[in-house]
Amino acid sequence: MMTRNKLEKGERLAAEVRRQFGAEAVTRFLRTLPAFRIEPDIPDRFEQLLEHLDRVEDGGAGWRRQ
Repeated sequence: MMTRNKLEKGERLAAEVRRQFGAEAVTRFLRTLPAFRIEPDIPDRFEQLLEHLDRVEDGGAGWRRQ
């Protein structure tokens, strides 16, 4: 069983990791790596899924799984 202190420490760590991954400098760096580049001509379905992920990250998800 986790103590309250360990739980709070884990939550703070998770929040810090999310904050750092959202930083513009990290985003710019990741875009330079081949694995994180978006190919210019991808199938429409994949493009729709990427657009959906963008909306979810921005908090405006209007798509529901069926």
